[in-house]
Amino acid sequence: MFEEQMTFEALRNWGDFRLEPYLHDKEERMAQLDYLLTGMMDWSYSQLASNLNTVIEDEKRIRFEVAVRAIQGGVPVQYALGHAAFYGREFNVDRRVLIPRPETEELVEWLLRDQPQTSQTVLDIGTGSGAIALTLALERPQWHVTASDISHDALTVAQENGQKFGVSVTYVESDLFANIQEQYDVIVSNPPYIADSERDVMDDSVLVFEPAVALFADDAGLALYKAIAQDLLDYLKPKGVAYFEIGYLQGPALLGVFGELPNVTVELRQDMAGHDRMIKVTRK
Repeated sequence: MFEEQMTFEALRNWGDFRLEPYLHDKEERMAQLDYLLTGMMDWSYSQLASNLNTVIEDEKRIRFEVAVRAIQGGVPVQYALGHAAFYGREFNVDRRVLIPRPETEELVEWLLRDQPQTSQTVLDIGTGSGAIALTLALERPQWHVTASDISHDALTVAQENGQKFGVSVTYVESDLFANIQEQYDVIVSNPPYIADSERDVMDDSVLVFEPAVALFADDAGLALYKAIAQDLLDYLKPKGVAYFEIGYLQGPALLGVFGELPNVTVELRQDMAGHDRMIKVTRK
């Protein structure tokens, strides 16, 4: 027996009903449902609003229903959809990689505005989905970008995204600088920086579904920054620049960590919310 055809409006209402016991905030429910529908259809929000009375294809309806059931189980909406927005593009994501965040877009924006468009060599440490590395390669085709990660699975996702966008990037499986062989004009990283003590204040969906290896670091979240700082000048060219995303409470400590390096200047920058979120290390 054929199921009754459904409009997008009816499907939104069905999703709202299914998610209400799990997401009590109506605004949050509708935001997730609309994010799912626009992402699935490759529509803007205004296109969705204009098509609420349109009948949805069975294939799309089934995909939406499966995704809603996944969200019921706590799966982040980006994983349920299979991709996440970053710098105006949709990157494939799943449980092998972190979901890219808006704060990281601000790091990319700082780097792009800061650096000349002439040919540069760039290393992205801990690339995950490839959001930073591939965005830089797409925005600056003349740059030579290397994407590294300790996780083979994460590099596989990054390579799939590289193929999706048709951009050429070098991929290296490496624990920080372990398998890196050259110096770079620019080094950028959004490394794991969450302290284990912060687990109690984190969303369950992050703890359960996003890879812990990409989230947590020892020494109050500072361990990987300290490890990078130890070898940074071996891999950063003279007059080179390194950019790092940081935890919002880590600014003073990391000014000290990187400030101990010889012949560098260190700049701390806040995000749009006014929190310490980025550090730049410039080699003289």
